[in-house]
Amino acid sequence: MTAADDTVFSVVYSSNATAPFSDDALGELLQQSRASNAQREITGMLLYRNGRFIQILEGPEQAVRETMGKIERDPRHDHLRVLIDEFIEERNFAEWTMGFEPIAMPDENAPEGFRDTFDDLEAHGDPSATLRAARELSLWFRVRAHQPR
Repeated sequence: MTAADDTVFSVVYSSNATAPFSDDALGELLQQSRASNAQREITGMLLYRNGRFIQILEGPEQAVRETMGKIERDPRHDHLRVLIDEFIEERNFAEWTMGFEPIAMPDENAPEGFRDTFDDLEAHGDPSATLRAARELSLWFRVRAHQPR
């Protein structure tokens, strides 16, 4: 796929928070992100747990790259690692300027095969494994968002 005007550029990254985020601080971050993303035609999702962010951004390539530059300079993040950057056929989060899901620690042992971090993927360095895990996470989040609470 070429980088034509109608293509969508997607970035998945992980980072560590330099300080813990309270619910209020996360709410403020989401409010700022949603307003900025709406202006720039960026959609995506943000996951946060135990001081760790995983975010997917999608939209016009220049807008996504500029947003990533801003995030990289943001003192609230460190150890930022781009897991995937690619052009995609269509948006996965077309209705969300920034979907969000706070992820709590499970109360019981996780089922076999359950993934609760990307640590093993980052250490492994296999881009195809990272891509598969990020897509699974994306699908999980979209399905979960449509379930009654």
